[in-house]
Formats: sequence, C-alpha cells, structure tokens
Amino acid sequence: MQFLRAHSLKTSSEYQILKLGSVRFLVTSCRAVVLPRFGGPEVLELRSDVEVPQIKPNEVLVRTRAVSVNPLDTRMRSGYGRSIFEPLLPLILGRDISGEVTAIGTSVQSLSVGQEVFGALHPTAVRGTYTDYAILSEDELTAKPASVSHVEASAIPFAALTAWRALKSTARINEGQRVLIVGGGGAVGFAAIQLAVAAGCHVTATCGSLSIDRVLKAGAERAIDYIAEDIELAIKGKFDAVLDTIGVPETERIGINFLKRGGQYMTLQGEAASVTDRYGIAVGLPIATAILLKKQIQYRYSHGIEYWWTYMRADSDGLDEIRRLSEAGKLKVPVEKTFPFTQVREAHEAKEKRLIPGKVVLELD
Repeated sequence: MQFLRAHSLKTSSEYQILKLGSVRFLVTSCRAVVLPRFGGPEVLELRSDVEVPQIKPNEVLVRTRAVSVNPLDTRMRSGYGRSIFEPLLPLILGRDISGEVTAIGTSVQSLSVGQEVFGALHPTAVRGTYTDYAILSEDELTAKPASVSHVEASAIPFAALTAWRALKSTARINEGQRVLIVGGGGAVGFAAIQLAVAAGCHVTATCGSLSIDRVLKAGAERAIDYIAEDIELAIKGKFDAVLDTIGVPETERIGINFLKRGGQYMTLQGEAASVTDRYGIAVGLPIATAILLKKQIQYRYSHGIEYWWTYMRADSDGLDEIRRLSEAGKLKVPVEKTFPFTQVREAHEAKEKRLIPGKVVLELD
C-alpha cells in the first residue's frame, strides 16, 4: 500500500488517516482484487495501487483483516448481474468484512477510529471488500464481538443478514411458529436455523448427509437428508414460513405445499437479475416485476400464502441482533478453509468446483 506524509491535514473525518506511532499518514492507494472483465478465476487481478476514495459523511474506512467468499462473488465474477455491472467495470468483489475502523465520516455516531467491526455491503456495491481498505456506510457495520476472531466474524454478516431479512423483516416470525429451511447446510440456511431457534420457533431443515449433525446441534428439531429421504413423506405438518435457499421448481413446489394458509414462502433465487441480464435493464426489470406479481397473485388465490423473492439488505437492527447472538455463541457460520489474500484465484476455483463444501475466507496480513 502507498502513503503520503500528511502535513497540513484537516480532520480524520475528511481524510483517510493511518496513525503509525506519532506520525500520521494519508492513505492514497492500497492493494485490491480487481475484476476487469467477466470470466473464470483467472480474470481476477491483485493490484497494489488501487485508489482509496475519500469517505462521505455517512461512511467508514475499514482496514480489512478478513473477507469471506460468497456464492454471489463467484457468480458476479462469471457475469451474473452483467446488465448492471458491465458498464461499471472494473469492479472490486466482496461483501463480507471484518477489520478495524481507520477513519469515519462527519455524521458517523455509532463507531470510532480503532474499533474492531464487522459487516456487509449491499449486493449492488461496486467497490467491494477484497481490498486492504474498504468503505462501508455506518449502517452496514457494527462492533465485532470480542469472542469471535476476524476470520470467524467475516463469515457471518452477509449470510446472516440475508436470512434475517427473510425471516424477521419479511415473514416476521414469532415464538412458537413452525419454520422450514430448505437447504439448511449452506451458510444462509444455517444462519436462518439459528435465527429462527433464537426467536423461539420450531425448525425443520433439509440438508445433505454431512450437515445433519451440525444442523441438529444448531437447534433444528428435524434434519432431513434430501438425498436419502423422500422430503414430502419425511416432513410432517404445515409451516408458518418456508425459506428456500435452493430455489429450483421442485423445492418451490414442495415449500408452497407445506405452508399453512397465511404462511410466507421466501426464495433466494428470484429471477430479477437473470431476466435483466437476458433482456437488459429497461426491458428486464419490468418483466421480472411482472413475473413476481403473477406468482404472488397465483399463490395468494390458489394456496392462501404470500410469495417473495428475498435478498440481503443492510439493516442496522438486523446487524445488531446478529452481533448480540454471535457474542452469546448462538449464531455461528463455520469456516471450512482460509486462503491468503494473494491466493484469491485459488479460493474462487475451490468454491466454484465445490472442492470445499463450507465457508471460505480470505485473510489479509
């Protein structure tokens, strides 16, 4: 990373300041993994002189210590969301982060310089977290639990916020309700199980055989091996909410049929991005909206349920709850393997080829 000696500086809220002993430096550039074009892991470029923009009043500059590799990262690298992102290339990938606050904007109240934090960027952010210095808004960050390492913390927020928005913001689950998680072995599904259990819900989850024990230890009352068992015969009763992290036609059909009247079906695999990529923003977004509206009306009348596409969104209330649960040991997203930041291509290849089933994290020195 590169620094300039700071002589006539204003305040640390107006500039990115790094304090080394008694000397203060202005951060002008740093390392970042850049996506210049869409393609395989080989297109990722580690550059050492990427500009660090000045932060806005509501923004925070974070010295990155660890970032997780999400499925969204590998999909974006391959061209998912092309209609939105192609005009903005080159991009910096990455959504999750754990690190330390280096500078804060003039309107930031809840965080301070030197504080350890974790959080996640919105899915459409152009300057991501695969960089020594990331920029996030105040509501995208919260204090990192002291009991959790940077590596562990970086695996939590994007997956947990995705699950939180579905279960708490959309379905508004309450104590005593029955919740079905389709795909409970993945990061979002696993976080959803723990959030629902913490809310006092009775949770059933489908997952692969290797995840059965972990899902049960997380608090699910039933864990169903979707390969070895017939899900429709194994699941008993009706549910108040279904979160479908798989989102294929078969899991949608099963999830819809297991809902009570008035229940909520939520899928992570909404068609907005894929339809927009196919037809362009001007045509694709109206088509996607029409598809969603048609399904909502169809299922409301045929089954008496609500149907939603759900996505991660920054939410300070959600992030605070995630922090509290993580601090109490009630919310964890296990990390399967870590890679040095310089081996980002290898990390993407391992995730894409499913060589590593669990969460992968990049560590920055």
